[in-house]
Amino acid sequence: MAGIRVGIDTGGTFTDVVAIDSDTGEMVSSKTPSSPGDPSQALAAALDKIRQVLGRPSQNLEAIIHGTTVATNALLEERIDSVALITTAGFRHILEIARQSVPSGYGNSYFWVKPDRIIPLERVFEVDERLNFRGEVLRPLDEEGVRAVARGMQRRGIRAAAVSLIHAYADSAHERRVKELLLEHIPDLAVSLSSEVLPEYREYERTMTTCIDAYVKPVMQGYIGKAAEQLPRSTPFLIMQSNGGVLSGPEVARRPISTLLSGPAAGALGAGFVAGLAGYSKILTVDAGGTSTDICLVEEGKPHISTSGSVGRFPIRLPMVDITTIGTGGGSIAWRDASGRIRVGPRSAGAIPGPMCYGHGGDQPTLTDANLVLGRLPAQLLGGEMPLAVGTAQEGLQRLAADFDLPLRALCHGILEIANWNQVNAIRQLTVKKGLDPREYVLVAFGGSGPLQAARVAELLGIKTVLIPWAPGNVSALGLLCVDLKTDHVLTNVCREDEIDLPAINREFERLSGEANRGLEAEGIPVERRRLTRSLDVRYFGEAYEVRIPAPTGEIDHLGVREITEAFHREHERLYGYSYKAEQKCELVNLRVEAIGLVDRPSLRAAISESGSTATASVQIPGIDSEDSLSMTILSRGQMAPGYQLAGPAIVAEYGSTTVVPTGWTGRVDSWRNMILRPSGAVQ
Repeated sequence: MAGIRVGIDTGGTFTDVVAIDSDTGEMVSSKTPSSPGDPSQALAAALDKIRQVLGRPSQNLEAIIHGTTVATNALLEERIDSVALITTAGFRHILEIARQSVPSGYGNSYFWVKPDRIIPLERVFEVDERLNFRGEVLRPLDEEGVRAVARGMQRRGIRAAAVSLIHAYADSAHERRVKELLLEHIPDLAVSLSSEVLPEYREYERTMTTCIDAYVKPVMQGYIGKAAEQLPRSTPFLIMQSNGGVLSGPEVARRPISTLLSGPAAGALGAGFVAGLAGYSKILTVDAGGTSTDICLVEEGKPHISTSGSVGRFPIRLPMVDITTIGTGGGSIAWRDASGRIRVGPRSAGAIPGPMCYGHGGDQPTLTDANLVLGRLPAQLLGGEMPLAVGTAQEGLQRLAADFDLPLRALCHGILEIANWNQVNAIRQLTVKKGLDPREYVLVAFGGSGPLQAARVAELLGIKTVLIPWAPGNVSALGLLCVDLKTDHVLTNVCREDEIDLPAINREFERLSGEANRGLEAEGIPVERRRLTRSLDVRYFGEAYEVRIPAPTGEIDHLGVREITEAFHREHERLYGYSYKAEQKCELVNLRVEAIGLVDRPSLRAAISESGSTATASVQIPGIDSEDSLSMTILSRGQMAPGYQLAGPAIVAEYGSTTVVPTGWTGRVDSWRNMILRPSGAVQ
């Protein structure tokens, strides 16, 4: 009997679930309300619901792959108030030193800021020890001093500790011994070591990232434990990471910071998979929900990867899918700022109370309210489960329109256009700023509110093709079923190209590869399904930041070094428009090994079914697609078979999302039931 693979993505309002029969390729999807108080309950409820739809027993489950926001929410809500930092004596203020940045400015006046510290100074402890950058011991670890710190932490009720000793990336022995001594005194203490979380140089980034890992570790360990109790014990339980791969629950519990972009990463991978089936290899993903929009570049099914980012006010340095997030979603509030301008977001009505039209007590107009008043949304969502109060939405928008002395329709169109340009500008930052032309990409829009604005956003960017996946609200859950196991291994070794110790470099790559293979073996990945990829971070001598360059296969010799430097010059010129090939020496900074455990991709069949889809007849309603009133046709996505063609203006309604096809746009349904939208007359 065929097995079933299940992807479950937990969001703030709903938990989305997709299941695929690995034999027939049949896919079904559904939703269940999230349970913020205990997310493991929604996880179990989603699994029960999809098993009922499938009519299959639990023993047929091949794997459960999970995307979670537990770590992200713990960090953003700053729930943990009992985390300590242990560092080398003399470096107590490493978090204050930080890095300064210029997030905004007005004219010639700039605001130089540093991130707020994550751990108060009174919970920072120093221990006497010191290594140099080569890992050589300058002062041995004062073990009695560590024991004294442990006793002090015990008195304070500390639940988690980040250990970040100077130059521990070069030798982890002192950090590992600190952990042993801490656990002797506090056995249930959650401990994060910088040499395990981020074994790279740059003390602030390494320390900050380790602190965040410790910050979320108690919450994630508790959640994974509860989830394991709710799920079948015989079924592998994998969790999505920010780097675009999955890892087993116990391994994630050891390093929970790896899940901070779990959901958005899965969405980008799911969109890449769907677009690949449809024949598109270069896509821009726009994943818009109730609060925010996540934007990502995906080429040949692989999203771009970055080694630095941020969540909320906290900077993070880890390999992660390169996602740009803006505060524009269906719940984004329209408001008047101090200068008298209309703003849309980043403030949001969220799920509770939500937009005014939800009727849950929301008293500020949102993007969803404007779409409803303009006739761009049906009178009810979620297959009739959620009726919308258009009168309430009109009242709130009318009050805001009076503030600007604008007609109601003009205000609503203005709100939509501001939201559209918010997304357009974010896409330009991700493309044009990097020398990429967005017109060369297909726009893939999904999430609850992504398809509403997609055609207009594409029009503003000059993009000629928009793809709306089947069940766009469940793309992230589908993406979870398209992911390999993945771990990243890194070692800092700073040396100029003319001073490289080749035997040492090859030994270190061999050590990283051995570490990677042992990790895949522990995950049960057979040798024939393992793939190791080596790379180096390279920069010009004197530069502060690096460029990732593939490493030659086999042992690196002098010819290999020349290949590396030539590749670096080319990549630097591609990225920044210039190189110093004949003027400046290169410097190797980090050695990296990416370990992949290959997982079979879903083999979907063209006929896809969806649990909970709604069949509504095509009707005419008064709608507004421009300044003049027009009629818009409401179509049921569930009734649109492959080959179906439509022309705007039209609304396509389905269980988890709504698509607007504007005047001047046409659409067709492909063999995978994606909607392909194009301007009238565009080349097919």
